[in-house]
Amino acid sequence: MTLLVHLTPEKNARRIRRVGITASGFRRGVFCMPVMPSYVPSHQWLRELRRGGQRLIIAVDFRVPDDEPVLVGHYRASATEMPAAEAVSVILHAEDARGYEIVVPRSIAAAELHRLRHVRQVTGWRYHPNTHGRQPCACPACLGRGEFKAADLRRRFATEPPQLTKPQLLARLRNADNDDDLIDALYDLGSRSRGDVADVAHLVDHPNPDVRCALASALHRYRGGEARRLLVRLAADPDLEVRAAVTA
Repeated sequence: MTLLVHLTPEKNARRIRRVGITASGFRRGVFCMPVMPSYVPSHQWLRELRRGGQRLIIAVDFRVPDDEPVLVGHYRASATEMPAAEAVSVILHAEDARGYEIVVPRSIAAAELHRLRHVRQVTGWRYHPNTHGRQPCACPACLGRGEFKAADLRRRFATEPPQLTKPQLLARLRNADNDDDLIDALYDLGSRSRGDVADVAHLVDHPNPDVRCALASALHRYRGGEARRLLVRLAADPDLEVRAAVTA
């Protein structure tokens, strides 16, 4: 029999003891690793799993027949089907076992469980196996909201320059040397909270329809009667795109 270990949030322990491990995930199976002589490779996925917001992860050891078909491979490559005993051998003899995984394509019954146990919560890698020593990527695709120290990492390793404050945008609006700067400032103001509409009201008669179009978009974030009156004027603008921006 092949001994494997599955990592799961501690809150699932009671259900697992009662009914076993339910197959899940995009491959519809139970993700696991072999119980190897070295502790770290066996539990290498722990820190990565904790990125999902789970505070405590436990290990569930279970056994399957040596000849049971499973899927094995690196998470960045396609998996290969082979008997469980051979899959364990692939990982044990891999040049670098980090990132490997085994998927048992079925649920694990409670009778197949060996034991549930607590494990060290700082084992393994995060993001990808070779991330240690490299600057993390703080883009939304790599660093989701709510992940561990996400706000701190976004501040330290920002992928874009910090947004201008509203006073800075208003100064940019007042000091604009060309229509493009006006348009950029108006669209940025439109992404902020509401302010004093008097700051932008003078642009309602601007000769460039692109500026008036940007003004119409920005005015949707302003409140009050004056903002509504400006939108009414722009709704009758001779330019079609300006009128469309009012109703967008």
